[in-house]
Amino acid sequence: MDFSSVAEFFQHFQTDRVIEFLNEMNVGQLIYNPIFLGTMGVLAVIALIMRWRMLLVTLFSVVGFAGLISYTLERGTNISSPNDPTLLIFVVGGAVLVMAAIYFLFIKND
Repeated sequence: MDFSSVAEFFQHFQTDRVIEFLNEMNVGQLIYNPIFLGTMGVLAVIALIMRWRMLLVTLFSVVGFAGLISYTLERGTNISSPNDPTLLIFVVGGAVLVMAAIYFLFIKND
């Protein structure tokens, strides 16, 4: 078995390449786009009315991560130490979003 193709595939997920891709895609500016926010708001209201929990949690996660990425990219991506405040906010914010999604999807019952 040749694992070179697998190793080559995972080269795309290096941190510097991911940050470069996010900067090129302008994901950080997505949270300021009124069309994006309006669409997410309308879908959230529909999900609330129809009680579509999966859609609501997905919207919460997408908007939350877009906001988190926006905040992180505004602060800069230079990480000088493991105690860097930007890194800590990104890690803690991502963990809170993931835990909230798990709670609303799998633990909470209506």
